[in-house]
Amino acid sequence: QLQASGGGLVQPGDSLRLSCAASGRTFSTYTVGWFRQAPGNEREFVAALRSNGGYTYYSDSVKGRFTISRDNARYTVYLQMNSLKPEDTAVYYCAADRSIILSDVGRWDAYDYWGQGTQVTVSS
Repeated sequence: QLQASGGGLVQPGDSLRLSCAASGRTFSTYTVGWFRQAPGNEREFVAALRSNGGYTYYSDSVKGRFTISRDNARYTVYLQMNSLKPEDTAVYYCAADRSIILSDVGRWDAYDYWGQGTQVTVSS
């Protein structure tokens, strides 16, 4: 099971850190992704962290502002979001899968396990 937390209401330029806590001890072997969905929009890829080698991937819209990381001892993956913009407003979901191939890390339908989502609102 995954549980996302850390969302909130912030102003443009602020930072937030989202957390995705897992219940399984094998969490370190999973690729974890963050996705977001704004009202009326499709779910879109934000960032992913591979279990094998720890490679990270970001969408162009967040590259340089967001950082994905993991703490295997705490079974938690983080999404540090800096320089937030109003267009970052969305419900953010974390997802995990054990057997995603490289070309699928950005596809939401490639992940088997999902958290419940946490709302991020960026507004002045």
